[in-house]
Amino acid sequence: MSKLSIVAYTVGSLFFLVSCSFSIFYGYKVVTHHLPKEDSAVKKYNYHFVLVAEELDNEYWRLVDEGARAAAKKYDVLLEYAGPKQANLEDHLKTIEMSAAAKVDGIMTQGLSDDQFSPLINKVVAKGIPVITVDTDAANSRRQAYIGTDNYYSGFLAGKALIKDTKGKANVAIITGSFTKNHQIQRVRGFKDAVQFEKGIHIIALEESEISRVIAAEKANQIMQEHPEVNAFFGTSALDGIEIAHVVEKYKKQNQIYIIGFDTLPETIKYIRQGTIKATVVQEPYEMGYGAVEMMINIIEGKRVDPIVHTNTRIARLEDLPAVGMGGRK
Repeated sequence: MSKLSIVAYTVGSLFFLVSCSFSIFYGYKVVTHHLPKEDSAVKKYNYHFVLVAEELDNEYWRLVDEGARAAAKKYDVLLEYAGPKQANLEDHLKTIEMSAAAKVDGIMTQGLSDDQFSPLINKVVAKGIPVITVDTDAANSRRQAYIGTDNYYSGFLAGKALIKDTKGKANVAIITGSFTKNHQIQRVRGFKDAVQFEKGIHIIALEESEISRVIAAEKANQIMQEHPEVNAFFGTSALDGIEIAHVVEKYKKQNQIYIIGFDTLPETIKYIRQGTIKATVVQEPYEMGYGAVEMMINIIEGKRVDPIVHTNTRIARLEDLPAVGMGGRK
């Protein structure tokens, strides 16, 4: 073998050995490299709750969700916000059924007065899943607790505010969100009881808006035409008060007609500042959501929970606006 061949063979052998060494080294690094474990990337939660809203596309319920999320973050709870985009009984019930089927640790939901609601809640509770009603109760069901407005009391407050502001003399028309939903029924009942012994207060009309802007405006317009003697309105949902104000301004009678509404949507605040709406009932949706999560944890952990917890309700007028938050609608 020539000297040149020996050199070439030696260089080739060295290159082969170096290549093998690198291959073995990096192969070992790949095999022994510690990839992130899937479990370490998934946050561990103490509980899994679902908040079922009356309707997702609703400022009021988004505030309930905001409060619930704040509590969920504090207590390491996985919280889902679910429900129909627009109020729909069938979709609401289906959401509860799906949540129960997913075996969540707890369900927080608006209470419904429909006959289908209580049997479903009873069935869910029988499976070992606790249920709390929020904003609107379903006292005849086996729900463990309720947190929210005392809707009868809120209507009663509205009635007393109207008496004070009108000096006990008014022909009143009521536009309510629903003739069948329990919270709306209670608000009307409370209002009627508050004014029943006032000889100068007369309830002239009671109409249903179906919590719809269009229908609320139609009903307000109808009342203005059919009952020209009406000089006061009570709207039991925020959309009712807003649309009453809109119609009253159209007739240019904002200085002759007293309006008391519900909740504090930005439009409600605008009409109060303009003087068209004189007062509104303020709820605490954020506190409802926050408190519901804490109550659910206590129930699961076997701690004592009051079966009914009423959040604060108050009347707000123009002079109260700086202290009033945007309470959304219901």
